[in-house]
Formats: sequence, C-alpha cells, structure tokens
Amino acid sequence: MNETTAEQKIVVAALYQFAVLPDYALLRAPLLQICLNNGVFGTILLASEGINGTIAGSRQGIDAVVAHIQADERLRQLEYKESHAETMPFHRMKVRLKQEIVALGVPEVNPARDAGTYVKPADWNALISDPDVVVIDTRNDYEVAIGTFEGALDPKTKTFRELPERIANEGSLKAKPKVAMFCTGGIRCEKSTAYMRSLGFTEVFHLQGGILKYLETVPEEESLWRGECFVFDQRVSVKHGLKLGSYDLCHGCRQPLSEEDTRDVRFVRGVCCPKCHDMQTEEQSERFAERQKQMELAGQRGQRHLGRRDGGQD
Repeated sequence: MNETTAEQKIVVAALYQFAVLPDYALLRAPLLQICLNNGVFGTILLASEGINGTIAGSRQGIDAVVAHIQADERLRQLEYKESHAETMPFHRMKVRLKQEIVALGVPEVNPARDAGTYVKPADWNALISDPDVVVIDTRNDYEVAIGTFEGALDPKTKTFRELPERIANEGSLKAKPKVAMFCTGGIRCEKSTAYMRSLGFTEVFHLQGGILKYLETVPEEESLWRGECFVFDQRVSVKHGLKLGSYDLCHGCRQPLSEEDTRDVRFVRGVCCPKCHDMQTEEQSERFAERQKQMELAGQRGQRHLGRRDGGQD
C-alpha cells in the first residue's frame, strides 16, 4: 500500500477573526450550505464580534469554504492555520449563532479595536525570557496540565469567563510592566489582551497564531514549550510539528487522559476515568456505556457515530 501523502490527508483548518458583523445571523445558512456541499465537517461560531471555528475536509473542500468566508470583505484578515489528520476528526457540520465567539463575559471589550501587539512565533522566546514580562496562559486548567510554556503563569481557570477575576487578583502584574499572553490558536489571547488594555496596561503582547503555530514553526530543540497541547477535536493533543500526541479523552468528563490514566482501574472507556469515576450518577454511567457500545458497533460497520465529540477553536 502506498504511503498517504499530505495532499491525500484530511485538512484540519482552525480559523477566526474579530470583526464587526451586525448581520451575522444572515451569514449562517449560506456558510452551512457551502460546507455541506463540499463535504466539510466541524463547528463554526458566528457572532456580532466575528467568526471562530475548526473544520476538516479535503483540500478542495477547505479551500472552497475559506474562499466563501473571505469573499466578505470584513473577513479578509482571517487568522488561519492548518494541520492534517489520517481520519476525519469531526462527524457533523454545525454553524452556530452566539453572543460571543469566545465567551469572556465582558461585553465592553473590543478585540477588533483594542487587542495587544502580535508577536511572531520566531520572536516569542525572546519576549517571554525578558524578566520584565509576566507570561500568562489564558487557557483552562485541564489544558495547562498537559503542557505550557516554561515559566508561564497558570490562572487555574475552569472556564475563560473566570480569567478577568483571576487576573485582577494576580500580584505579579503590579510589579512588572509588560504582559505576554498565549492560547491554543490565538483567539482567547487576542480577547484577553484587549481586556488587559481596558485595565490600563499599555505593553501587552500575544502569540500570533497561538501555540499551534509555535509548535508548527519553531524547531523543537529551540522550543520553550513543555509537554503537549490540548486541541478541541478527536486528536486530543498534539506535539511539536503538530504530530499526534499521546493523550486520550474521557467521554464522561471531557478531560485529557495520560497513558497512566487509561491504565488505572477506575478508567472505563467511554464512561469514566480516575478524575470523574465518583462524580456520575448510575443513570449517567449507563447512558455513557450505551453510547460507547453504539460507537464501537458503528466502527465495526465502518460507519460514523454522531455521538462523538466535535470541537471549535480556542
């Protein structure tokens, strides 16, 4: 059998842009149709503040969807990155209307106008090595747990909405004049830098393209990244070069699982893991077990099971 080439692999595209879209609801139907017509799966969010999503499909399919999005002149500056997958990571196509494309819960923040200064991956190491810089990981605790940048502050958030309160109580920000923020694909840190500027910070920076672009472009031997990066699709995590990581996903609590976690006696595939085994009701456990059974049966038949996890970009 011939080895699969990059052109034959499924293209996984993460995209977003903050833009003023008062008519965002009208964009939904044609965008969904172009995705379905081209065999593209995943999730795209639309809001008055912009667009955000992760989609997967053939080279031709992804190109058609991106061309459709960028035909709107307000979305010509789309932040966009690609990786490849051997199998389709999504099994449905959803275009959802939201109040925010990434929920911070501070409506006066305007990333399209007030975001911090982009720093290219090639320049990121120098910035975060500066002793006058506070480096903040804007992701949630379960993401930080499997990998982060050396020396980065972990706000220990369960959701992005908790970040403003955690930042307000962070003492190191009072002692250092510069702030560098990062996230998976760039969207959360773009919004959080706008929030920092609303607080009066003037030297605020964020990693352009997020961790994924850094892992894709910075050689591993020069990297200050430690661990793996959680991603919001069925790959679960990626390493340097965006190679498939070693983590699994608990379908009970949606937490990433190490190989050690999956060997634990409290791990039941598709049902629970050491982190959530004592948090489920009997009804939930039975429902999850039935879902896992149906997924396995669908796999044996070579079919997709729509109960699997789809994801967007963060």
